[in-house]
Amino acid sequence: MPSAPRTSGVGWGLPLAVIVIGMFMSVLNTTSVNVALTRMAADLGASTDDIQWVATAYNLCLGVVVPASAWLGDRLGLKRLYLASLVGFCAASVLCGVAGDLTSEIVFRILQAVPGGMLPVTCMTILYRIVPRRQVGTAMGLYGLGMVVAPAIGPTLGGYLVEYASWRLVYFINVPVGVAGVVAAALLLPPLPGRGGRRFDALGFACIAGGLFALLLAASEGEDWGWTSYPVVMLFLAAVLLLALFVVVELEVAEPLLDVRALGNRALLNSLALIALQSIGLFAVSFYVPVFLQAGQGLTALDTGFVLLPQGLVMMACMPLAGRVTDRFGARWPAVVGLALSGIGLLMLARINPDMTRGEFVAALMLRAIGPGVAMMPITTSGISALPPHLAGAGCAINQLVQRVTAALGLALLTALASERQAQLWANRTALVPPVSDPRLHEAVEHGAQGLAPYYQALALDVLAQAYSDVFLVCGVITLATVPLALFIRSPNKR
Repeated sequence: MPSAPRTSGVGWGLPLAVIVIGMFMSVLNTTSVNVALTRMAADLGASTDDIQWVATAYNLCLGVVVPASAWLGDRLGLKRLYLASLVGFCAASVLCGVAGDLTSEIVFRILQAVPGGMLPVTCMTILYRIVPRRQVGTAMGLYGLGMVVAPAIGPTLGGYLVEYASWRLVYFINVPVGVAGVVAAALLLPPLPGRGGRRFDALGFACIAGGLFALLLAASEGEDWGWTSYPVVMLFLAAVLLLALFVVVELEVAEPLLDVRALGNRALLNSLALIALQSIGLFAVSFYVPVFLQAGQGLTALDTGFVLLPQGLVMMACMPLAGRVTDRFGARWPAVVGLALSGIGLLMLARINPDMTRGEFVAALMLRAIGPGVAMMPITTSGISALPPHLAGAGCAINQLVQRVTAALGLALLTALASERQAQLWANRTALVPPVSDPRLHEAVEHGAQGLAPYYQALALDVLAQAYSDVFLVCGVITLATVPLALFIRSPNKR
């Protein structure tokens, strides 16, 4: 982004609230749609495997769009791009809500992902343009509220709409939020003009778009196609070659699509590593806990949302406080404390079992939520604030890319781990079956499948719990292993 002058310290609060609306809407859509997939499949006549492409297609397109966001911000100006993204997201949401079959739903989700991928990069870049450097920590703490409120209420809101209304309202609810955001942005955001004449790096875009698409597709389908199958191996190989070629191209062209020279900054690299490793546990919790609560303990989507709600409230309380602490004392200690608490919370979730109460779930989730609430924004701030102003836009885009790719790859690898553990546990669970001499077993066999069903259900739930326990154990160990890296964080440059 061009190194335009920042605004004064007075008057950035309302513009910051405006961009929080955009971030809130994009994250809310993702979390609420995931809850609606089962009902959506029934209404559209799709199988469970096919309906996953509603989420997969969206994630694939997000990764492709993010690199072009920095160029569009320069070309159109950040305010115009933000307004266009909000309008486009609302229009695509309406199309998704009126889709009559699976094919059109997937196509409209791809259209929705185009503005959806631009919103996070544009919002964060605007923040670094309007907020004085010495107050970036506080601003990032407030900005983070949009990122945590949406995941907190998304499952609850989505579950309520699916259970008592229609899954289509999950999309339609974006419209009033988006309209409010457009009006507020038009009135309150400063002009933030771009710089005309910058050429589009078509070759660089082709390389990174193709590489990210291949990488995310391989990660999404590796479990179904086989991680060592020819298509998956070739996709990973193509991703490595295309991304390597992208770096070469960006270092050679006069006007790169994404200035990879930002990666030469050690503070940014450390920040990206911490974000990537912390995100593994973050996405594991958001995916596996709802699955276990619904599939394992029989909770409804709405009840599951209520169990997840307290952790969101904890993050809401922590993020503004973490921002103020970062501005005053630096980012290192909030990051260290947050990562340590997050790792401990994940280890508590590693005790997951069929008899685990809602109170135990809530306690573990709340402790784990303190981690990203305290650490995520200071870690992000420490990396991007260390960049010179002309690389801030590239830093924001790279930050979003790392989060998107980590979400896909981390969840895919954890799913592979969970599946492998379940297969092993099924093979080793013969000890749970009553001995042949046990009269209860003979009685159950006499009743056929109906008599054996309780044994099978108990066995399946025990296997599921043990597999997820191993997943959370791995995530907890990885998160705690990042604490030494956090000690290398330096205070943001406030000049």
